[in-house]
Amino acid sequence: MAERLSLTAQSPVAMASSLSSAASSLLLSSTSTAAKISLSSFSSSASSLSTSSSLKCLRTSTLISHHLPNLKRSSVVVRNGGFSTVASPKSAASDPDQLKSAREDIKELLKSTFCHPILVRLGWHDSGTYNKNIEEFPQRGGANGSLRFEVELNHAANAGLVNALKLIQSIKDKYSAVTYADLFQLASATAIEEAGGPKIPMKYGRVDVSGPEQCPEEGRLPAAGPPSPADHLREVFYRMGLNDKDIVALSGAHTLGRSRPERSGWGKPETKYTKNGPGAPGGQSWTAQWLKFDNSYFKDIKERRDEDLLVLPTDAVLFEDPSFKVYAEKYAEDQELFFKDYAEAHAKLSNLGAKFDPPEGLVIADSPTGATPEKFVAAEYSSGKVVTMKNLFLHFAIVQFFLHFICVKNSYGATCAYANCLFSQLFMICCRIKKTSIMFFLCRGY
Repeated sequence: MAERLSLTAQSPVAMASSLSSAASSLLLSSTSTAAKISLSSFSSSASSLSTSSSLKCLRTSTLISHHLPNLKRSSVVVRNGGFSTVASPKSAASDPDQLKSAREDIKELLKSTFCHPILVRLGWHDSGTYNKNIEEFPQRGGANGSLRFEVELNHAANAGLVNALKLIQSIKDKYSAVTYADLFQLASATAIEEAGGPKIPMKYGRVDVSGPEQCPEEGRLPAAGPPSPADHLREVFYRMGLNDKDIVALSGAHTLGRSRPERSGWGKPETKYTKNGPGAPGGQSWTAQWLKFDNSYFKDIKERRDEDLLVLPTDAVLFEDPSFKVYAEKYAEDQELFFKDYAEAHAKLSNLGAKFDPPEGLVIADSPTGATPEKFVAAEYSSGKVVTMKNLFLHFAIVQFFLHFICVKNSYGATCAYANCLFSQLFMICCRIKKTSIMFFLCRGY
């Protein structure tokens, strides 16, 4: 214990240098092969004993890595399609503290970009390549971070997902001890929860594939308009080890997002629900409030009363196939049941094919209790109009100013005072009921 505490008194470079020497001694005394590995760490760069090269050496010693669990793991930067991706080490578990911090950054990203749907899709398409009939990792596919490579991004089913990767790349750069595989699934689950959906029982510690040669072949993801939708859905999802209930529950995530014809070949260029965004305008959504996670997808698919809402062949079949229909009918009537089954199915999907380090995975705690920040209500943004206390106050101030001007000009002093009092009371009520439908109704017309 004393030896471990003494390490903290040294400067970072000195500490890394001394630990590197210790590691080299341990490795040299074990085998000549280990010595070669140790020496190659020092000669991999033209710079003299840098902290990063020392840490490469330290990674080969399980003893020292055990005592220094939070040191950043070095990465290899690869230029890929105009932006950088990082090839993570083969057995690099994510750091729990960095996972927590990354989750908070994802929440802020969601608030500013409204990218909930595409982040959900990113996580799904990374894990949805899993084949239960293949045992070897990473040949079996699944949640292994392979979607970061250009060869897989170029698969037809992944059209547009390069935009999702660009959105979260800065978070990956900031938290280098979080694997891509974990980041994709963290972003997906967080997007569901922040859109008003259920809490997903997630675990982390997924290991990344190391290179593009380990990406799965094209054709493992579901298509939107196959000749036989029910058979196609079962072929794809049964291959992953999922069942009919999982298929229907996961389909309910289409309550979020839009389909863009330039990417998928499906949907309208824009509708009354999407022409103003938020984010890039256009596309056709499955639901009117396409940033709110609820069971409206099942209700809308069942009723089909609005031509501006999208219904794909794989959506319609949920109420046509006898087995699928049992679950679809239940979810249209019971949102609580849908949330329960969806959370289970999402967690199951996020773990498919993953190699965990440690094998049991890591569970990250929720944000500490106390001063809980105001929860972002994504559904309020589906019309493209952002409701905040700042712009609400501005709207009230403008209306009150013009009312005051009109009343004074026409010598309606008493009327002005009475109107000002009413407006002040109304504003105070809205302050106490922040982010409710009352405020949204008052502001959405501006």
